[in-house]
Amino acid sequence: MDKIETHRLAADALSVGYEGKSVLSGVNLTIPDGKITALIGSNGSGKSTLLRTLGRVADPISGSVILDGRSIASNSRRMTAKIMALLPQNPVSPDGLTVRELCRFGRHPHRSILSFSQTNDDDIVDRALAATHLTEFSERPLHLLSGGQRQRAWIAMALVQETPILLLDEPTTYLDIAHQIDILNLLSELNRNENRTIVMVVHDLNQAAQFAHQIIAVSNGGIYAVGSPEELLTETLIKDVFGIEAVVIRHPVDGTPLCLPLRVERAHITTPA
Repeated sequence: MDKIETHRLAADALSVGYEGKSVLSGVNLTIPDGKITALIGSNGSGKSTLLRTLGRVADPISGSVILDGRSIASNSRRMTAKIMALLPQNPVSPDGLTVRELCRFGRHPHRSILSFSQTNDDDIVDRALAATHLTEFSERPLHLLSGGQRQRAWIAMALVQETPILLLDEPTTYLDIAHQIDILNLLSELNRNENRTIVMVVHDLNQAAQFAHQIIAVSNGGIYAVGSPEELLTETLIKDVFGIEAVVIRHPVDGTPLCLPLRVERAHITTPA
């Protein structure tokens, strides 16, 4: 696939949450074009809610998501779906759906009201399957795939939307380390080869350090800090954001920050007789 045009995504005084309850407030940030951004923070800090709001899956409580200089709410949802694709946690598909059938759903934003498919849909699906190394599994039902293959199939569906921006909520959850690295390498290739802007929620700080150009740390109802992994991942940040002691050293191969949590003995607790 050729390099694609980038689009500027930002937040202006954004407050996000659910059922009218604010989780994050006063969020101002800009997602760098053509880069990989990792959202980090403790469980329940609002990372996924922020991602879903940026992707227009959830509405903000106040403030705005800005796309190309204007509020995203001023665009039709179909237009937004041509620019951004969001892959949620634990996506669910109908029973018996094949990889190719799943991918075809990604073409929906590009279809006119009167047509079921465009003439080049199959070519686009084929390219996405090739990019995710799933060509040989294209006619296989999703439930027969391994966890890593299934995750690549969902990413292929997102690619078929041909969006310049990909938003992914914990794309490596429940995968073993080999499949995690496989997925992250794939996303890195998509960013490097096609100039796609990628925003992803990541729990593993060392993976965020290795694969992201920018990190956004979320804590205490707002944005704690934004910066490169080298700038951001410090012992102080880990203590403030996650509440644990750690040491940060340089990776012996690539020099990225390497976060090593310290083992702290818990106080012995006795149960009353």
